[in-house]
Amino acid sequence: MDHNDMIIGSRVDGGTAIKFETGDWRSLTPVINKDICIDCMTCWIYCPDDCIIVKDNKVVGIKLTHCKGCGICENSCPKNAIKMSEE
Repeated sequence: MDHNDMIIGSRVDGGTAIKFETGDWRSLTPVINKDICIDCMTCWIYCPDDCIIVKDNKVVGIKLTHCKGCGICENSCPKNAIKMSEE
C-alpha cells in the first residue's frame, strides 16, 4: 500500500492546510489596534499561515481558524499595532 491507496480524509494534501482548521492549539491570539494600524500589509506578508484578512487594501481581521499564535505578525508590525493576548 502506498499513499495513493489511502482513504480520502486520512491524509493532508501536500502543501496546504486550507481544508483543515489548525488554530485550535493556540494559546495567544493577535489583536489589531486599528487606531494605530497604517495598513502597510507587513503582517500579511510575514504571516506563515495566511491569517491576515485584507479587504480593499486594508487589514480587517485575523483568520483565527488557522492562526497558531506564533506572534510573527506582532514582531513584524512597524507601528506595534498588533499585540498577542492570552486566550
